[in-house]
Amino acid sequence: MSDSGAVLPWLVIRQDDNGNRYRVGRYATRAEAQRIVDSFDNRGHKQLYWVERIGQSVQ
Repeated sequence: MSDSGAVLPWLVIRQDDNGNRYRVGRYATRAEAQRIVDSFDNRGHKQLYWVERIGQSVQ
């Protein structure tokens, strides 16, 4: 496996109705990750989505 060296410290996290959390994707910038969250919200997704930086989890 090849490592491109890309740094992707921003995560989009999804929480379902049962409280389970899943990583949706990793992004280079907070703005890029926030655009993904906004696109889910704008499409009417019922789950909770948020942006978090690697190493800073929501408790």
